[in-house]
Amino acid sequence: MHRLLISALLATALAGCTASPDKPVTAAADSAANPELAKVLDAYWERSSRLFPLSATAQGDNRFNDQLPNDQTRAFRDTLTAFYTRTRAGLARFDDAALSADDRRSLDIFRYDLDTRLAGLKMGITAAEYPVPYVIPFTQFFGLPLTLPQYGSGEGNQPFKSVKDYDDWLKRAGQFPAWADSAIANFRIGLKTGVVLPRALVVKMIPQMRDVVAKKATASTFYGPLKKLPADISPADRDRLGRQFQSLISTQLNPAYQRLGDFLEKEYLPAARATSGFNALPNGAASYAYLTRYWTTTDRTPDQIYQTGLSEVARIRAEMEKTKAEVGFKGDLKAFFEFMRNDPKFRPYTTADEVLAATRAIQARIEPNLKKMFGRTPKTPFEVRQTEAFRAASASAEYNPGAPDGSRPGTYYIPIVDVTQFNVTSGMESTFLHEALPGHHYQISLQQENPALPKFRRFAWYGAMGEGWALYTESLGKELGVYTDPYQYMGALGDEMHRAIRLVVDVALHIGRMTREEAIKYSMENEPLSEAGAVAEIERYMAAPGQALSYKTGALKIRELRAKYEKDLGKKFSLSDFHDELLRDGVMPLAVLEQKMDAWAASKK
Repeated sequence: MHRLLISALLATALAGCTASPDKPVTAAADSAANPELAKVLDAYWERSSRLFPLSATAQGDNRFNDQLPNDQTRAFRDTLTAFYTRTRAGLARFDDAALSADDRRSLDIFRYDLDTRLAGLKMGITAAEYPVPYVIPFTQFFGLPLTLPQYGSGEGNQPFKSVKDYDDWLKRAGQFPAWADSAIANFRIGLKTGVVLPRALVVKMIPQMRDVVAKKATASTFYGPLKKLPADISPADRDRLGRQFQSLISTQLNPAYQRLGDFLEKEYLPAARATSGFNALPNGAASYAYLTRYWTTTDRTPDQIYQTGLSEVARIRAEMEKTKAEVGFKGDLKAFFEFMRNDPKFRPYTTADEVLAATRAIQARIEPNLKKMFGRTPKTPFEVRQTEAFRAASASAEYNPGAPDGSRPGTYYIPIVDVTQFNVTSGMESTFLHEALPGHHYQISLQQENPALPKFRRFAWYGAMGEGWALYTESLGKELGVYTDPYQYMGALGDEMHRAIRLVVDVALHIGRMTREEAIKYSMENEPLSEAGAVAEIERYMAAPGQALSYKTGALKIRELRAKYEKDLGKKFSLSDFHDELLRDGVMPLAVLEQKMDAWAASKK
């Protein structure tokens, strides 16, 4: 259910680095940051910001707000390959033993990331927010055609505070038609090579493209910033910007989205495949194995993950049975799910504002207890918003990070399509813990607010740890003062079951053990999820193979580490200190995390 709107660790290069790649670099092991390594990492980040300006904007770096490079071209992919290769080779001059512990950790993460990305590019997979073969430029779940309206709405990451801000957006958005045409060209390569999306996904993408096209420019999502022009903008600029925005929408953006929709409907849909998983694609097994490693940051095989999923599903079902008995429900678990899905008392809302108010009430209940579990809390503000209408139908609950300087709050988005069908047993409390406090908002904000981290780590994302942390925080509900209602606890169990099911169905879909329909059925048999919800989730896994494996994989590792240190340290173990240490250095591959936490635990003995 949870999608994080943050870019993954970005591409980079050593271009501009002044250190010689041939001269070994050493320093005292107990010293502060190695200055030569710092130069490399700073150069890396500077180059990455230029290569990926949308991500720079999201991170509060506004130098490139007018840029939108065409990442759909072969030249762009070749540039990435050359930069990664050069960067990786330059790291050989650093002596790990001579570096401080923090620098060794940075170097371990850096090497891991570069190696992973190079391996993906070799397979035709660009490691982006949701890596897939480059001949699948976007899906119903991710991609620039979906994120661009968020940037351009006036409610997202793109700032609209000055005339320059508005002019920057005009330049940036004006480059989207070229991107769209290149995306169509890549889709066509996929048609020729047999790498195409399932039909079930394509039929969802077509209305998404159509819905962005506004009959009147002033009714467009992209016209939103003109409705909130700052008071200090002159009448002349107001008039000019109004005309230019309407022209941008009418002559560039609307036609680009129209072309995408027409292509998908008339050319791509007839050739879309009936199969569900990557196993049906050329080199699909190898691609899925790569994506499994990418998202879990482990060497576990798809089959090993599948077996873990089956075990977790069985364990959580047993806890569900206990909760069902507690409320006195007469009937089997499937009947209990049906009761929770369909009984009108679980759909009490008549307005979206009521849903938002109930969500904010959860925040008020847990905030007094957070200090017991955390010594460090974010400075970045936090707010709850309703998901925009144009993407609500295919969206799930999600967190959008705030700006590192606190100028933009972290935001928890709640999709409300039909408020009368909004079910309170769907895990309102557990979802809040996951997306907001102390889940993504704590983890991401504390990471971004830590100036001691190199920028490539301050703004990094590894789903196994990041989503693993957020899922782990769901297990803290009773300690935080929620889950007092057994139906809310059942909702939390449903959310945990949801992630356990992912280990089963994501793998099963992509290695050919389940069809889309079988995966939907399996999900509904094992969790209180509506058919529409199950369809959306299964189609998400089809669109972003392996990504859903990260949640449970990471949470199990964090829970494993907590149990180990509670046993080893006894009375010396502090849950608050454990949480603070987990979050102190930001996200990282799970193997690196375990090394770091083991060193922390050893220091407490």
